[in-house]
Amino acid sequence: MTQTFLKVVFVFWFLITVSVADSGAANPNIIVNGTRLNPQQIQMLRQLLGVPVNASIPSGNYWYDNISGLWGNRGGPSLGQILPGLKLGSPLSSDASNGDTGVFINGREIHRQEFAYLQSLFGTVNRGRYWLNGWGVGDYEGGPPQFDLRAAGKSSGGGYGGYTRRTPFGSVGGDSNCSYYLHPGGSSVLNCN
Repeated sequence: MTQTFLKVVFVFWFLITVSVADSGAANPNIIVNGTRLNPQQIQMLRQLLGVPVNASIPSGNYWYDNISGLWGNRGGPSLGQILPGLKLGSPLSSDASNGDTGVFINGREIHRQEFAYLQSLFGTVNRGRYWLNGWGVGDYEGGPPQFDLRAAGKSSGGGYGGYTRRTPFGSVGGDSNCSYYLHPGGSSVLNCN
């Protein structure tokens, strides 16, 4: 049951980040951390995430944090999370998000939007260098775990412990019991335990 739920979550995540393949998308130009992915890496990513045959990962210039699994468009804030530990692109650079906040997570200076989100969770955010794992747990570099972003999100208004993500490709969300995908055209998918 848990494996099915996790697979549905990954498929839903991917549905919001893929576009239906067109004739020009057979060989997308995907750059991760400054390095263009080769066809084998793209195929591995497609298989790992269960991308449908008629869908494609959009061409683009992305950054990926292989410690936390966070990713985003080059120069922007995090847009989502995939599995950490994937061998995609080059090492993450400090300027991947064009941050100017003085807060570094796993070596990347975070974007102002991420900084504002952390302030909404914790009030004060000290400038410095932090580590963050794939579960949202972290602390200052070299220190033991001291904070949990997921728990902070739940206690600061996320209340019910669910999530919602809206994109031009639709909305995905859920809680510990159900997950859903809402297509902008009106169709939807709901999966409950």
